Amino acid sequence: MRVTTGSSRVRETSDRILEEAGELAQERGFNGFSYADIAAALKITKASLHYHFATKAELGRALIVRYTERFQAALDALEGTPANMLRMYVKLYEDVLVRDRMCLCGMFAAEYSTLPGPMRNELRRFFDKNEAWLARHLEQGRANGDFQYEGSPVEMARMLTAGLEGAMLLARSFEQPERFSATAERLLAELAVARRRKRS
Repeated sequence: MRVTTGSSRVRETSDRILEEAGELAQERGFNGFSYADIAAALKITKASLHYHFATKAELGRALIVRYTERFQAALDALEGTPANMLRMYVKLYEDVLVRDRMCLCGMFAAEYSTLPGPMRNELRRFFDKNEAWLARHLEQGRANGDFQYEGSPVEMARMLTAGLEGAMLLARSFEQPERFSATAERLLAELAVARRRKRS
């Protein structure tokens, strides 16, 4: 028989709140859901929600921190050549989109001007970490001949991040996930095309 302590029950409830709020945020954005929506879905009181997350801004910051940690863990688990790493990176986005959701931080970025300061800071941290990861593999790929591109790895990483996030928004607008896949494939292919052109 498993004994559930008070602290573990609190943690379990917090996790359930974050899970439900995360799903709502990825579907509707930060301004598209309320504590009432979460309370109804989890069958708990709004007072209980405020006990775990005093304000929606606090909840929003916790969502970004959690999403960043999970995304980073997924990146840390990837292995392979730089070219394969980038393809698996794209697959992380595709797996979200096929469930009719958006990258949480991409969704929040569209609402940036309405977000509290702590959420903005965590949002920038997410994109900084992603761009650093991409830049590292882009630099390795150029060194070993996988990629050829103009400019610095950081500039290329920023272009890829912007391209993938924008492609997600448009694909979801048209309800056509394949639009994202086609754009992502073209972005990756351009790196290899440049390499082939140089060799020819």
